Amino acid sequence: MNYESIKLTIERKIAVVTINRPESLNALNTQVFNDLENVFDFLENEKTVNCVIVTGSGEKSFVAGADIKEFSNFSQEKATELSKRGHFVFNKIENLSKPVIAAVNGFALGGGLELAMACHLRYASENAKLGLPEVTLGLIPGYGGTQRLPKLVGKGIANEMIFSAKMISAEKAKLIGLVNEVFSLEELLPKTQELAEQIVKNSPQGIAQAIKAVNASDKENGMESEINSFGELFAQGDFKEGVSAFLEKRKPAFD
Repeated sequence: MNYESIKLTIERKIAVVTINRPESLNALNTQVFNDLENVFDFLENEKTVNCVIVTGSGEKSFVAGADIKEFSNFSQEKATELSKRGHFVFNKIENLSKPVIAAVNGFALGGGLELAMACHLRYASENAKLGLPEVTLGLIPGYGGTQRLPKLVGKGIANEMIFSAKMISAEKAKLIGLVNEVFSLEELLPKTQELAEQIVKNSPQGIAQAIKAVNASDKENGMESEINSFGELFAQGDFKEGVSAFLEKRKPAFD
């Protein structure tokens, strides 16, 4: 399958999705949203993929934000639809049944940071700069930033980042819990790949239910979600294989 604004590679159960608009620092536009929707629909059902890495083309930018030129003359109605579109696509990523790791290789601003926050894990390069600068345009984050950022770093720090519009370094982002680890630019993808390789050794069925339960952790039914997922897994093949492997003192062979 061909995509206009992204590249997709698949190797050893790991898919790498690269936003490929280096001339605009990989800014989000309609085509990128369309391609992201299509590629994640494909990856959800692709049996050869158990983990996904999202990164940006080049060495300067993960995703530098939304393509402002595209929406500068939007009406209120069109702007509302744009926000709904962003929420729809990023919710699809967040709810994918396979882990999605953002490899943040440079600027992750506005919609770029919102994309990274929709991923389940975030690794960043030392040159990464992260921020939500929408208030400098008289706007607010529109693709989930006001909701996901407080969950990751707390309301106080989220408010500071949003109100001030200032960029923070990768090290600061790690300190506040916005990214998991920081590496040199050269090490970023190999280290992200290393994590993905560790993940794909484990039960896809277990991980899919873990994603579902963790995503429900801030909802009223969070505990119920965990209970139901735990019970459902006892009827799945991965549980039977995992327990058999443990008792037989061998490594499990999950599909």
